[in-house]
Amino acid sequence: MSYEMNDLLDLMVDEGASDLHLEVGQPPTIRTSGSLVPVEGDNLTSEDTQSLMESITSDVYQQQVKTQGGCDFGFGFQDKARFRVSVLKAKGNVGMVLRQIPNDMFGLRDIGLPDKVRDLLYLPRGLVLVTGPTGSGKSTTLASMINYINENRDGHIITVEDPIEFYHQHKKCIVTQREVGTDVPTFAEAIKRGLRQDPDVILVGEMRDLETIEAAVTAAETGHLVFGTLHTTGAARTVDRIVDAFPANTKDQIRTQLASSLVAVISQVLCKKIGGGRIAGFELMVATNSIRALIRDNKTYRITSDIQTGANLGMITLDSHLLSLYNRELVTADEVIDKSQNTNEIRDKLASMGAEITKR
Repeated sequence: MSYEMNDLLDLMVDEGASDLHLEVGQPPTIRTSGSLVPVEGDNLTSEDTQSLMESITSDVYQQQVKTQGGCDFGFGFQDKARFRVSVLKAKGNVGMVLRQIPNDMFGLRDIGLPDKVRDLLYLPRGLVLVTGPTGSGKSTTLASMINYINENRDGHIITVEDPIEFYHQHKKCIVTQREVGTDVPTFAEAIKRGLRQDPDVILVGEMRDLETIEAAVTAAETGHLVFGTLHTTGAARTVDRIVDAFPANTKDQIRTQLASSLVAVISQVLCKKIGGGRIAGFELMVATNSIRALIRDNKTYRITSDIQTGANLGMITLDSHLLSLYNRELVTADEVIDKSQNTNEIRDKLASMGAEITKR
């Protein structure tokens, strides 16, 4: 049997699937509620995947696949959804992974963000980092935050993404969305040029190299509210990751810059929800004078302790939030252990609560 891309995309939308995998030697496979489920039908042949790829990929990107072994782009499927596409070569064959980006924006409470986050979105300047592993929902969280700003305060928002995922309409804000590789060559270049375009808010889709991190920190220091993402989990590791990107002779300087510009780190993981679907677990660190001093003095290992004692400021550790999801019977004990930062401590706490644990 031959597969049609429109049918597969319709299936994704109908099933609420997050991803579609197209690989030679297995049937099309969708990810729903965090689990991979093969579609009923024949295994894909090399001709199938080539044909499916060509049906949605422009000539420019097809050329990239030939010369570079892959490409990434986004596209809209009718008025139903947008998709982020990664085309790859494997064993000489073409494969694809499509990530569904829902058309509807989620409210901050819909995705479970702590109420304190709303206050951050009214700040005139500073660096807010949203961190977590790949597929943890960072893009959705950032889109919700940008949408909230767009609906509740006026200003100029610049987003720099690779590729553009959520499309934002002009509401109370003017929104300029730039795609790396199409509108601008690099993230760093977009940020530097963006500073001359009268921005109030800048979203950096990925802080993937030293130049981009430098540009983002500078933008936050010079009076802009900057949102960025990193593939780290936890505030302490996030600060360490940024500092480690810099040469040894500039580490003290970046610590000082971060201490003054960083206003919050939101770390998240995506958990399988009891009964189907997924739910996010969050850690929220808000930069207090004490935390700023820890960053400056290279004592990031003590940040988690400050988060634990900062509940009155809206702070919460990831492990505490995961335990609260368990107590509300939204996730299993095994899922909490799987996604926790301090596995042994969490295991002991769950055991003392009489939780049913099957993971060793």
